[in-house]
Amino acid sequence: MLSTDNLVKRESKELDDLLKIIGSVATEMAKRQRWKIRLVGDREALPAELLKELEAAESKTANLNKPQVNLAVGYGGRQEIADAMRSILKKHSDEGTTIDQLAELLSPELITEHLYTGGQPDPDLIIRTSGEQRLSGFLLWQSSNSELYFEEALWPDFRKVDFLRAIRAFESRHRRYGA
Repeated sequence: MLSTDNLVKRESKELDDLLKIIGSVATEMAKRQRWKIRLVGDREALPAELLKELEAAESKTANLNKPQVNLAVGYGGRQEIADAMRSILKKHSDEGTTIDQLAELLSPELITEHLYTGGQPDPDLIIRTSGEQRLSGFLLWQSSNSELYFEEALWPDFRKVDFLRAIRAFESRHRRYGA
């Protein structure tokens, strides 16, 4: 929904509008009780008011046994990987693990556990809006076998018909998972 780069580089008026939209969307999703909402991103990078709205939506839906929706706000893929590594180092340092022992333990699975999306499967489909044909740092680790769909519409203008078109395109693909 909003990258860490966008938080820094967008003009304040445009950013203020986006923050209001994101807060409203999260609040409305929580009211509907149709999805379990999970915030993925650097919470410390978010304005306090938006963080409060997002955490309220997350809390309100935490116990739902419904499909989970990740709201990537204040998200940067490189930062996520750095934070995962920092988390691993801290955890194992606190446990008295030596650097040599940690080097032996380090694996893609261990890193995956410490990502913002830890405990979730990698996405099957990533929809990129705005006509850009790049990931812009989005889910760098998790997207290795994801199918990508590029949509011309800007995120605020993305409609149900656009979503259905992406799903239809995804369903017509033959997934090989790197083989």
